[in-house]
Amino acid sequence: MPVPLAKGVEFSVDPANKVTVKGTKGELSLQVDPRLKVEKKEDEIVVARESDEKSIKSLHGLYRVLISNLITGVTDGFKKELEIIGVGYRANLNGNVLELTLGYSHPFFFVPPDGITIEVDTKSSKNPRISISGMDKELVGQVAAKIRSLRPPEPYKGKGVRYLGEYVRKKAGKSAGK
Repeated sequence: MPVPLAKGVEFSVDPANKVTVKGTKGELSLQVDPRLKVEKKEDEIVVARESDEKSIKSLHGLYRVLISNLITGVTDGFKKELEIIGVGYRANLNGNVLELTLGYSHPFFFVPPDGITIEVDTKSSKNPRISISGMDKELVGQVAAKIRSLRPPEPYKGKGVRYLGEYVRKKAGKSAGK
């Protein structure tokens, strides 16, 4: 299945099978497995494989989606949102540093890597929301997972850091009596 090339996106493949995509938001590159061949045909990008081995077939699909994510990243970008639930749990942004108070004896300070922007919204709802955005889908997801891992949602009261819209199944607590 060919990957459609958005308008205003420059695409190139060098002889070492390194794909480079340039768009309005920046530039991303990816080293493609040498057993696959990447070509530009008109306004589409085609990934072809040399044989029908199972391992090469799976790589074919993987690299097709990775190239599609590169194109989406340089045109629209990716965004993940986290929600902090719990009494006294707070998030503040001081310059480029995210400060999280999550019920421990100390606050957490998180400095995002290059290419990632973090925004904190404390006014729209009672629970603070953290928006993580950037061009690289893998990096955005990794940063969101790292922040969530600081205090994952617990199953008894549901407190913690969770993805926006994530459902946490609650357990029943201790039963009193015999």
